[in-house]
Amino acid sequence: MPKQSTNMSGLQCLATENIWFDKHRYDEAEKCFYEGVNGPSTQHQQSSSHAGGDQELVSRMKSLELENQTLHKVVENMRAALQKLESRVAMLEKTPVSAAVPCAKAAPVQAAPVKQVKVENGGGDDDDDDDDDIDLFGSDEEDEEAERLKQERLEAYAAKKAKKPTLIAKSSILLDVKPWDDETDMAKLEECVRSVQMDGLLWGASKLVPVGYGIKKLQINCVVEDDKVGTDILEEEITKFEDFVQSVDVAAFNKI
Repeated sequence: MPKQSTNMSGLQCLATENIWFDKHRYDEAEKCFYEGVNGPSTQHQQSSSHAGGDQELVSRMKSLELENQTLHKVVENMRAALQKLESRVAMLEKTPVSAAVPCAKAAPVQAAPVKQVKVENGGGDDDDDDDDDIDLFGSDEEDEEAERLKQERLEAYAAKKAKKPTLIAKSSILLDVKPWDDETDMAKLEECVRSVQMDGLLWGASKLVPVGYGIKKLQINCVVEDDKVGTDILEEEITKFEDFVQSVDVAAFNKI
């Protein structure tokens, strides 16, 4: 062998060797090829599904927050509408009683005009003489017969008046008694209301009526004698139980 061939450089020796320096590039290309044919690897799929699940969870949380805000607005609107309705009902309940007083004052009973009757006496023109001639009992003579007739008429009138029964004016009142809150003992409240006793007052039936937010009011009926018991004194006596009673309103007022 010539000396020149024996003195080959190291680079030339490496060039003549069958060494695959670019194997990792081909391995990577092969991996990409099979992933393109068979789809991404399991690990890549898991990471992708995990990221997708997190994104879906975030979207659902945002949706729930928006829905919660919408529900809050709806509840606030319903509360405002309910408060307006309660105020309107309270005004309507008070209207009949408050309107009755002005009407009574605005239309006072006028006395019928007294018709003057002139009694003429054929024998004279003096008005004083005419007034002296008026006799309610049909006679001006002071004899025993006239006195007897006068006494009989008086006795008959007194007997007729004594037999006529005295009419007692009564009224039926429906009261709305409202508690402070939903924790008020309504049985105790009704017991306090019925403990109010007066001459001319008779308590009747009662029931609990829902108002709102779990609160119920006591609706109770009573019959009163108008000359002895008034609505003002009745409300004043009931509101003395301030631990249970918030307010008292007249729901209905009817003459019997």
